[in-house]
Amino acid sequence: MAQAASGSDAAWRHQPLYDAMLGPPVAADGCVVLGRIAQSLDGRIATSSGRSFWIGGEADRLHTHRLRALADAVVVGAGTVAADDPQLTTRLCDGPSPVRVVIDTERRLGPRHRVFADGGPPTLLLCGVAGPATFGQAEAVPVPRCPRGGLEPLAVLAALAARGLRRVLVEGGGVTLSRFLAAGALDRLHVTLAPLLLGAGVPAFTLPCPAQPADGMRLEWTEHRLGGDLLLDIALRRARPPACA
Repeated sequence: MAQAASGSDAAWRHQPLYDAMLGPPVAADGCVVLGRIAQSLDGRIATSSGRSFWIGGEADRLHTHRLRALADAVVVGAGTVAADDPQLTTRLCDGPSPVRVVIDTERRLGPRHRVFADGGPPTLLLCGVAGPATFGQAEAVPVPRCPRGGLEPLAVLAALAARGLRRVLVEGGGVTLSRFLAAGALDRLHVTLAPLLLGAGVPAFTLPCPAQPADGMRLEWTEHRLGGDLLLDIALRRARPPACA
């Protein structure tokens, strides 16, 4: 099991853990897409009231900021913005902050959130309904809807690639990440397991249930220690769960 190094110098970029974001794309759309989530031991990313600070420890948060520094764009859903009001920057490490991408299918968010009003990195609001071309400091971009709900993940990637944003970090929440996974739109997945039991709360993944365990998606991973947390580095290669095919 590898131990991820700490510190703020650029040496971390040469760790194998970050090769996925730096390597060449293999999918036809030319994008490299990494999903990222931190969960409790019982598979929760927040309490029932939506509180998620903090599931993972300090080293886990540093890892997330490093992934942002390697990405052209960081993608989150409207639920994450509403619950956490994230900045989605690289405050904890060296490196540029990515373009911030918010998926808000129905344009229900208000302009008070920091990604729309803080004067920070550029922000794109991806939506499935018509409306003004700008929203606070964000550019509003229409994207085709998915029949299963939300926006079509492959159409999201096409919209980002058209703007030269090809290294994409899908950071949450669970619904957004699950939709990308179900669509076969993830090259890799970084899941942090924190030594924490919540008992109930928001699930990390929401996917169709197979008829039996043998019909589930069997994964292979490499383990890395992030302080007291365990990071699972999972190669997906755009595979879809069998129940979603």
